[in-house]
Amino acid sequence: MRAIQITEFGGPEVLKLTELPDPVPGPGQLLVEVGRAGINYADTHQAENTYLSESTLPMVPGGEVVGRTPDGRRVVALTGGGGYAERALVVEAMAWDVPDAVDDATALGLVVQGATAWLLLRKSVHLEPGESVVVHAAAGGVGTLAVQLAKAWGAGRIIATASSQEKRELALELGADVAVDANAPDMKEALIEANGGKRVDIVLEMTGGSVTDQSLKALAPFGRLAFYGMASRTPPSPVQAGNLMAHSTTIAGMWLPHVFRLPGDVMGAALTELFGLVADGTLRVVPGGEYGMSEVRQAHEDLRARRTSGKLVLDPSR
Repeated sequence: MRAIQITEFGGPEVLKLTELPDPVPGPGQLLVEVGRAGINYADTHQAENTYLSESTLPMVPGGEVVGRTPDGRRVVALTGGGGYAERALVVEAMAWDVPDAVDDATALGLVVQGATAWLLLRKSVHLEPGESVVVHAAAGGVGTLAVQLAKAWGAGRIIATASSQEKRELALELGADVAVDANAPDMKEALIEANGGKRVDIVLEMTGGSVTDQSLKALAPFGRLAFYGMASRTPPSPVQAGNLMAHSTTIAGMWLPHVFRLPGDVMGAALTELFGLVADGTLRVVPGGEYGMSEVRQAHEDLRARRTSGKLVLDPSR
């Protein structure tokens, strides 16, 4: 089969199109003929071995696929790797049937980005109706869905940040009340101004560096910041516990794999609700572009350069 393989760590240049043997499923595994694979920002970290979980070589990247099993089931699945290929193995418990009304790109957009947005708002910050919500990188895969979910779940004022006028207009179209330039020189003041002069209740943050630092300073008493990525590759300043108490603020971290340590099928519940919101028109996955297997380096370059919006997918047939 055709696949993308990494044999040395680095940037987009390490992604190489090659031929590999077809995978053979073992006990509890499904073989999926990949219709589309998801492309995520986390994949760029895996390629350079800077992700939360250490990568091992050689590696076929790609953590999510949608396609058909040999018995005809159409599933979306988390793979843990191996998704950038014509065929992939998935653990049966990590595969969910896709309703007919949900297309491939939408299914992929929900299984990681949608579930991440769901968990951030439901579990990490416990959004309450009427609260103000800041969504950084609001034109990205998680951001576009977080804006819509916050709106559907009764947020008061939704403040989006994005790096271009086009991206800010997209965030407003999706339901944000105001859009702020992600390159604002003083993010703390920009967020407070966007919230009518008041500090904000909730921040969803995946940039790192000064954006995290300034966003934390913009929180109201009992405000919560959920940190789920570091796209700038620059760590925020260390946080002093006493400062959290002094301002009654909370910082939460969130990594999607931990959902499987929770009691019950939280992931299944999240996807069921997300599929339902798509079906009734409340939620949509913004298409971010489709790349062929030979174009995967360009996809990673576009991600790293912040040239993309919405959900990126890989078509293994070309």
